[in-house]
Amino acid sequence: MPVLKFGRKGFLIMFAALASLITQACSQAGLFVANAPTYFGDYKVQTDILYDPQTGQKLDVYRPDTVKQNSPVIVFLYGGRWSEGSKNDYRFVGSFFAQNGYVTVIPDYRKYPAVKFPAFVEDAAQAVQWVGKHIKPENGIVLSGHSAGAHMGALLAADERYLQAVDVDPRNITGFVGLAGPYSFTPEAEDLKDMFGRPENYPQMQVTTFIDGAEPPMLLLHGAEDETVKAANYEKLETKIKEQGGAVETHLVDGLGHVDIVSALTWIYRSQRPVDTLILEFLAGKSQKE
Repeated sequence: MPVLKFGRKGFLIMFAALASLITQACSQAGLFVANAPTYFGDYKVQTDILYDPQTGQKLDVYRPDTVKQNSPVIVFLYGGRWSEGSKNDYRFVGSFFAQNGYVTVIPDYRKYPAVKFPAFVEDAAQAVQWVGKHIKPENGIVLSGHSAGAHMGALLAADERYLQAVDVDPRNITGFVGLAGPYSFTPEAEDLKDMFGRPENYPQMQVTTFIDGAEPPMLLLHGAEDETVKAANYEKLETKIKEQGGAVETHLVDGLGHVDIVSALTWIYRSQRPVDTLILEFLAGKSQKE
């Protein structure tokens, strides 16, 4: 039987061919392709660390061999309509940040219909508390997230009650990076109405309700072709932050849809899309001592 040998170029071509067979980065086949190279790299991964014994929720920690000087710790919250997803699906995100010198934490959290708002945001706050207690970041924490995860991260950054409830100083959050977040929407689908409660409760799940200018600097990225989350969400948040004298940077990225904005961090698409550059430039500012 002949032995097939692949050089680096052949390996990349093979995976690119596999990638072309999928159209959704969050499909199982797509996640395999996106995550396969993440098992190799100049970083170590600690998986399934229990961060909340009461709920049984766990997290993964990505530790680069060489940590970027003065860098914050990244806490990334994945999306999935507050009802699906797993930290295991987002190794490519942990790998991206770790390969650039950032210790990165990706937690799981409880989901609908097992729980309703604000339980999943409270879980995210518990994960942040764990980071403060066990990693002890000297240069703060930057929250990041995609879609529903971006909504949760932005709420943690804007509504101080979540972190204060778990004895975390909100000032420990030094930045926020949001990808396609539904920051200021009104639930219309029946499952979302059930998830977020009665209409009078809606202001409590809208990030714009809590903006007062004291929030950490925010980077908001949105795909111009996103048909899942309307661009009005980041536009409303941007407007409110600027009205209150806060710091915000926004980018509407041409050619990207809702999933594309996060799949841009995979090795497959990273060189083709500017999302990684925008994020790293924002984080570089967080790594400079004032």
